[in-house]
Amino acid sequence: MRSKKGRWLSFGLIVLAVLAGIDTCLGSEGFAQALEPRAWTFPGDHADHPGFQTEWWYYTGNLHTAGHRPFGFQLTFFRVQLEPAPFVSASAWRTNQLYFGHLAVSDLQGKGFLMAEKSGRGAAGIAGVSMGAHRVRVFLHGWETAIQGKTHQARASSDRFGIDLKLVSQKPPVLHGEKGLSRKGAGLGQGSYYYSLTRMRTKGILRVGQESFDVSGLSWMDHEFTSNVLSTDQVGWDWMGLQLSDGSDLMLYVLRHKDGSVDPFSSGTLVEKDGAWVHLPKEAFVIKPTAYWQSAMSRARYPSSWQVEVLPHHISLKVVPGLKDQELITKQSTGVTYWEGSVGVAGMVRGRGVTGSGYVELTGYGEEFDPDLRNRFFGSAH
Repeated sequence: MRSKKGRWLSFGLIVLAVLAGIDTCLGSEGFAQALEPRAWTFPGDHADHPGFQTEWWYYTGNLHTAGHRPFGFQLTFFRVQLEPAPFVSASAWRTNQLYFGHLAVSDLQGKGFLMAEKSGRGAAGIAGVSMGAHRVRVFLHGWETAIQGKTHQARASSDRFGIDLKLVSQKPPVLHGEKGLSRKGAGLGQGSYYYSLTRMRTKGILRVGQESFDVSGLSWMDHEFTSNVLSTDQVGWDWMGLQLSDGSDLMLYVLRHKDGSVDPFSSGTLVEKDGAWVHLPKEAFVIKPTAYWQSAMSRARYPSSWQVEVLPHHISLKVVPGLKDQELITKQSTGVTYWEGSVGVAGMVRGRGVTGSGYVELTGYGEEFDPDLRNRFFGSAH
């Protein structure tokens, strides 16, 4: 039985859709499904994929000033399609597409975490995706990422902080799972199409309050689209994207069951310095929490340090957050509470010492997921 809070979140979603002039569809029936590997083309696949119920563009990164003051950042755009059929209306305001955005900055030296969120209908120039002249633009109420070739220009701000960053990919897109088909379970369509740009050289401006900083560093971009992913016994996931000093990158996620066990469809990808990658099944790695932190706001208890072993590739890493409190409570957009934060890395890869940085995402530790919201907003491991 759903929790009272879960029922309220579903009701809030329906109200939001009605106010936007949208017909709601709470199931995934009739939407496009991730069933088999697909052909990928870029830049076209940087754009949206109408017909799939849920889609997101995720940017995370670790930056620093010339004086080595460290910052982390996250910028995410979510697209949600509320009915499977093509939508036609004489009104420019009516649509079956909703967009949501999350923006966060971790001031790792000042020990501060800032977040902002937005939502809007995919109509009347408020939010959407445009493509032309080999350029893709995802936008929402003044926030945007503009993609042309290997370069992504990410701009977003609130009254308290903001970013204006140029990200240039150093490796080709990495297709996770089976040629980009990332399976999350045995059910029909229980998966997503998922690729990443795992190493993006980044420069630009980061603002905190009235102070602006010239920053540079490395970023990571995930793009994923799906319609039906998690099963009823899966409560959340632990995801990490790590960039190591030897030039390799590592993505891992574990899907968690209600009883605390790890789902056999958990997996990952190891990306070598030259951009070649190899799929990692669940049996190839272990993620062991070594410490925990409890939020004073949500009362959720999250893992807060990990020992990571990738056994076939002789990788042993310690992953530690640069700041314990990097929790997002998104009451004004997706309604989901989760932890997404900058981490530091140290350990060994094939007998050699490495350091690094990255981001970790933890979901399902706070309030119970409502099934409709789960599949609509966070349908798979990111």
